[in-house]
Amino acid sequence: MNSFKNFGSFYREENLDKYTTFKIGGPAEFLLIPKDEESLIEAIKTAREKNIKVTLLGNGSNVLIDDLGVEGLVIVLRDTLNKITLNGTTVIAGAGATLRDTAIFAGENSLGGLEFAHGIPGSVGGGVIMNAGAYDGELKDVVSKVKLIDNNLNVIELNNSEMKFAYRDSIAQRNNYIILSVEFDLLKKNKAEIFEKMDDLMQRRIDKQPLEMPSSGSTFRRPAGYFAGKLIQDSGLQGLRIGGAMISTKHSGFVVNFDNAKSQDVKDLIDTVQKIVMEKFGVELKREVKYIGGR
Repeated sequence: MNSFKNFGSFYREENLDKYTTFKIGGPAEFLLIPKDEESLIEAIKTAREKNIKVTLLGNGSNVLIDDLGVEGLVIVLRDTLNKITLNGTTVIAGAGATLRDTAIFAGENSLGGLEFAHGIPGSVGGGVIMNAGAYDGELKDVVSKVKLIDNNLNVIELNNSEMKFAYRDSIAQRNNYIILSVEFDLLKKNKAEIFEKMDDLMQRRIDKQPLEMPSSGSTFRRPAGYFAGKLIQDSGLQGLRIGGAMISTKHSGFVVNFDNAKSQDVKDLIDTVQKIVMEKFGVELKREVKYIGGR
């Protein structure tokens, strides 16, 4: 496994709780923070040759990592592939850049369109894969081109229509493609107005969401015609606890890690919520949070 050391910072049995916004997760058998795009591709190629499973992590939001950890190679892009550049009214961001930093960069260059993404706690790559959105905006509204690695390890580019964006979905997610960078087509806008809007949306998040506690972000997808948080609240589940996991008392759509929760605590709480909401309202709540690992 020493060959992976050539591709960046390499660790064995590295705990993953510090790489996720949930602050939950056991060790990765192997963990790599690649130096650059070329190193990322070579690392994946090497893993395939050795029949080693590969798991990609961006900013570690929207995921729950099992306490038993993750077999194979975990590649973390949070501190790499994070360059953000400008070409006219197009912002080009590496997959490891945060949506927050990308929105701020756009604002500093008087480009509007990414204000809604400022408070989303994820990376550009992870956000585009799941077509992240907030406050009536989605990344599909501003993405013009995506550079990615397909299943044959070819580097390809897909335009907006080729990404086949849908609610919290894209062709990249369906086909397990790996995103390298994204181009956002934005519009010239007054800088002060951009930051005023971002500040307003952030304040609304602070007021309504449990940002003071570790979580994966919104735990459930929005069911058609309903709001997950309201269904959970109307089911009398706000504040429900299992182990160290709790339904937030601030926003019922969030499961929070309030007391050193285990991954099983979170899973059991999610299962309980899904069961009770189905019994009371006949509505299926689907997880937005992705489960990773278990040995």
